[in-house]
Amino acid sequence: MNRSETKRVVRLLLAVAFIVAGVLHFTHTKFYSAIMPGYLPYPRALVFISGVCEIIGGAALLVPRLRRLAGYGLIAFLLAVFPANIQMLLDSAHTGAPSFPPLLLWLRLPLQFVFIAIVWWCSNAAVAEKR
Repeated sequence: MNRSETKRVVRLLLAVAFIVAGVLHFTHTKFYSAIMPGYLPYPRALVFISGVCEIIGGAALLVPRLRRLAGYGLIAFLLAVFPANIQMLLDSAHTGAPSFPPLLLWLRLPLQFVFIAIVWWCSNAAVAEKR
């Protein structure tokens, strides 16, 4: 598989992952509301908004003319939800009732930047690559 084919496969997997994650915001709203930092208002509405952003961003990755914009939007999204990842880790440390093992929550933090790099790689060549 050449680089272009690899990028297409990774892009498709990434798009599906974002779309599925976005749908989960609507089917598991309580979970997502619970990890929302307390200083943010209207956690339920923010969960729905973030779900819509993931669905739209994931779908837009598949549209060549929208790919670069989708990449920028998804990178902004991943940075915007980073505080929720930190909140999830802090809550697990303070309450002693994590939904995931603490090691996974720690590993999730740098993994967010790996996702950012993958989104950049998959969306950066939107102008040169029309497929």
